[in-house]
Amino acid sequence: MTDQRPNIILIITDQQRYDTIRALGYPYVDTPHLDRLVNEGVTFTNAYVTAPSCAPSRASLFTGLYPHTTGILKNADQWRHSWVESLAASGYYCVNVGKMHTFPYDTPMGFHERYVVENKDRYLECRYYFDEWDKGLRARGLVKQQRELYRQRDDYEERLGAFEWELPEETHSDFFVADMATWWIEHKPQPDGPLFLQIGFPGPHPPYDPIPRYAAPYLERDLPLPSFNEDEIASQPPPFQAMREHNTEVDHDSIAYNLEPTRAQLHRQRAY
Repeated sequence: MTDQRPNIILIITDQQRYDTIRALGYPYVDTPHLDRLVNEGVTFTNAYVTAPSCAPSRASLFTGLYPHTTGILKNADQWRHSWVESLAASGYYCVNVGKMHTFPYDTPMGFHERYVVENKDRYLECRYYFDEWDKGLRARGLVKQQRELYRQRDDYEERLGAFEWELPEETHSDFFVADMATWWIEHKPQPDGPLFLQIGFPGPHPPYDPIPRYAAPYLERDLPLPSFNEDEIASQPPPFQAMREHNTEVDHDSIAYNLEPTRAQLHRQRAY
């Protein structure tokens, strides 16, 4: 008897907030495909991540357990197991294209095939990981835009992590992941049993580096910007205040923070 279980495609965007989807009540963004999913599917409007950092949150998503149970409390904590192993054991053919943020990056995790594309600017966990995106760029004689190159810009300190994508459009990380997933579906021999395909987009995780034609409309729009006052900052717990200061001393993910950014800087950052 042929296995009648459905194929499963799990698409994950990275650090995308709920207020970046038009169909959820935010008309200043253009998200026709996400809007279709909202209108034709199910939307969870009271869902929360278990941790503010990538790896602990993803480990919870792929195990069903809280960080204090998984032991994955920060990025670069070792993460080796997930429910993908159970899918594989039950007969699913499991493929990952794009970001998962396991550590080590290429841990099998139950996948039969992994085509890892990590963060656009990842130096935290290891000196350098040459992922599928790096290889694709290298084959074209290109190097991805990244912190070491952004730091050479005269305006690096005032960009707040917002930069134009200057390489060919199809080499952008999100284009690359989408094209690779499409290629896999169209050209790889399809498994006899059901398929589980996880597609992980690196965006909109910073650096904020859209291709110019996508950024242009937002630069012309009135966008909601973050606001705060000194009394609000003073009332925060000391660790929060210390972290705020710390973030001005480092440039994680190519963001050189400024405690008093101009409205123009914030608008560009939000638009990108």
